[in-house]
Amino acid sequence: MNANEYGKGTLHPSEATSYNSRSTGARIHQITRHPSINHLSYFLQSSFTPDSRTLLFTSYRTGNAQLFEAAFPEGPIRQLTAAAPIHPYSPTLSPDGRRVYFVRGGAIWTLDRATLHESVIVEFKDAQLGECTLGDNGQWMTAAIKQGSLQGIVTGRTDGDAWRIIPFTRTVIHPQFHPLDPEWIEFAGDPAPRMYRVRRDGTGMECLYTHDGSQWITHETFLGTTGDLVFVHWPKRLYRMDWTTRAISPITDYSVWHISPNRAGAKVLCDTNHPDEGIFQIDVATGRRSRVCLSESGNGGTQWTQPTPANWKVDAKSTLSWLEVPTDSIYGPQWTHPHPCYSPDEKLVTYTSNQTGFAQVYVAENTVTS
Repeated sequence: MNANEYGKGTLHPSEATSYNSRSTGARIHQITRHPSINHLSYFLQSSFTPDSRTLLFTSYRTGNAQLFEAAFPEGPIRQLTAAAPIHPYSPTLSPDGRRVYFVRGGAIWTLDRATLHESVIVEFKDAQLGECTLGDNGQWMTAAIKQGSLQGIVTGRTDGDAWRIIPFTRTVIHPQFHPLDPEWIEFAGDPAPRMYRVRRDGTGMECLYTHDGSQWITHETFLGTTGDLVFVHWPKRLYRMDWTTRAISPITDYSVWHISPNRAGAKVLCDTNHPDEGIFQIDVATGRRSRVCLSESGNGGTQWTQPTPANWKVDAKSTLSWLEVPTDSIYGPQWTHPHPCYSPDEKLVTYTSNQTGFAQVYVAENTVTS
């Protein structure tokens, strides 16, 4: 088999090249160069293995979305999946990095990175699942679901036990376990009001912040291990919410876009749009930001020039989320969005950019100290 032939387990030459950022001088590593869509997972989890030596990414180079990994900073690329296409933003690594969890249609799969053996953890008939996230040190998992007219989240153990559906009245995206109390799951009800929480047994459902469509609340996530939330009021500023009291306080007085906190919750990575000024690291205590590098990506989506989100519905025949639609023009295509994220050791920043014409995977060495 030559280097141009793809299949499960095949190895391919490194595509890596490096250069210095023209804006900050930071060392940038371009990991992929194939003339196809190549991108990282969503900003909710790192695409790096725990040792920061291997990077997982989704590529359409075989004709549909499949999972690959590349040695970092330079080394071979290995194809991990080759069957039906995966949900392109669903891959998430186990805490030890030995397994990858991902979604195909209505099923969550697990893949052993050593043997490449795949197996189904749970499947929901005639359903579609969104990206999956882990909680309780990898013991529990959650994902959004759309099954006919039913919408909500699913949650259960990664060993296949105790799975349940928790219904919701609207489209659900980005469910996440609380980092300190995995009995709780925070999720987004799209479009407004946005932020909710529910216990993983389905009780305690409540809205965390009441607002209407005049406020565009988006990209909420947990502020590292502080237990608090951070969220964007697009295109105005970044806020912090106390998980217990729900008190809200501003972190910035300027616009940020996608956000990804570090483990301690002291720093937050963000990309920017309208205008795109690059990728920044924000000091949570002061709100001061320092540029990591430029992304130079396309930042697609007509809605991002607007002050309010699009009011759209998901019907019985449509996909669960625009995350899976490569040609979407309202909020994407998502592979033109940088979605920066820290490596586990926080010395590196991963992002996606289509600056060369095709979406490719990049890593910036994080030299920002403030």
